[in-house]
Amino acid sequence: MTVQPIRLFGDPVLHTPAEEVVDFDAELRTLVKDLWDTMEKVGGAGLAAPQLGVGLRVFTYHCDTFAGHIVNPRWTVLGEGFQLGPEGCLSIPGLSWDCERYAHVVATGQNLHGEPITVEGTDLLARCIQHETDHLDGVLFVDRLDEQTRERALREIRSAEWFDGELPVIKENPHASFGGA
Repeated sequence: MTVQPIRLFGDPVLHTPAEEVVDFDAELRTLVKDLWDTMEKVGGAGLAAPQLGVGLRVFTYHCDTFAGHIVNPRWTVLGEGFQLGPEGCLSIPGLSWDCERYAHVVATGQNLHGEPITVEGTDLLARCIQHETDHLDGVLFVDRLDEQTRERALREIRSAEWFDGELPVIKENPHASFGGA
């Protein structure tokens, strides 16, 4: 088991878009194993490479009975439904807030060998796919919160025992339906 330290809120790598994976090699297999081992050890539903300080587009997930990894993921919405519910992040430990997400999405990407894969998810798995892909785009879920909840979240983060730094600039939410600009 290779458990790695998780980067915390405030670390610039968490607000930096990750690069596409082009080499499906032993280093990628090691990264996926590290992501998996770390995610499982801390009991997370998902973990993206930037959370380990690696700027590559890959994440692991373990939501209920669904588990795996996706390299170079892209997702699209299925249906028109939304879900509003508690969301947390391993990079913002011990804190969560209600965040609106699409209720049903499908992600396409690749596996460790570069072969195409598709993962369709509703509820928790849909939330996880969106959350982890956001990490790969340099977006944190606090960027998706409505303005009032985001202000409360930032106050709570500032007072968290683990927080030791300056608050980063929160990105404008690119999805108007998610409480942003």
